[in-house]
Amino acid sequence: MNHATHQPGAGLGARYGVDFTLGEHSARHLRRILRVYLAAWEMAELCDSASLALTELVANVVRHTPDRSAAVLVLRRPDGRELRVEVTDTCPRPPLSTTVDELAEEGRGVLIDDAVTDRWGWDPLPHRPGKTVWFECDALKEFG
Repeated sequence: MNHATHQPGAGLGARYGVDFTLGEHSARHLRRILRVYLAAWEMAELCDSASLALTELVANVVRHTPDRSAAVLVLRRPDGRELRVEVTDTCPRPPLSTTVDELAEEGRGVLIDDAVTDRWGWDPLPHRPGKTVWFECDALKEFG
C-alpha cells in the first residue's frame, strides 16, 4: 500500500516522504513531485540534476530489489539551500562502486549520481535488511 507522510502546516513544508512499491513508471511520478517541491522551495535550478539522480536511485530499486518496496524522502535542509533525497529499500547489497566498466550495460547509475550531485552515499539499515542511498545538491547561493 502506498502511503505519503503527513505534511504539517500550510504549504508544502520542508519534506515529502512516501512508502510504496515502485514500478516501471514510478520515477516519472516522483520527478514531478520533486519538481513541484523544488519550485516551491525556490530551488528550481536543481531540477535537472536532482531528477536524474532520483531516477537512477528508483531504477536501482526496480532492478535489484525483489519486492520493489521503498521509501522516498525529499528534504530541504534547515538553511534552505540544500536538498537531500533518500531512497530506502529492502536489498542489503550496497550500490556498485564507481569503478565500473565503461562498456558495461549496467552499473553506471552511481557514476551518474556522482557526476550530477554534490554528495552521495549509502547507509545500511541497522535493524533489518536493506539500505538507504542518498544524495545532496547545494542550491546556488545569492551574492549581494
